[in-house]
Amino acid sequence: MAETKDQRVHLRVAASDDELFRSAAAAANESLSEFLVESGRERAERLLADRTRFVLTPTQWRRFTAALDRPPREIPELVELFRRPRPE
Repeated sequence: MAETKDQRVHLRVAASDDELFRSAAAAANESLSEFLVESGRERAERLLADRTRFVLTPTQWRRFTAALDRPPREIPELVELFRRPRPE
């Protein structure tokens, strides 16, 4: 089911950018809105992807899971840091 499109975004762009966007939309056989929304969505997803997921080789995955399975080690500097009172 298609999501309802009830939000508007208003942009100010240079004339050269407007021409570029319209030419690209026409080349993709899309409306200007379709082109800009899809382009913006793709960039946003790429930008956020490296902050939410990562890809590991099988060797990296084994090392990663082994590190997670090890018991935590005490780091004296962190113990000291967490003992300090919170700054006001």
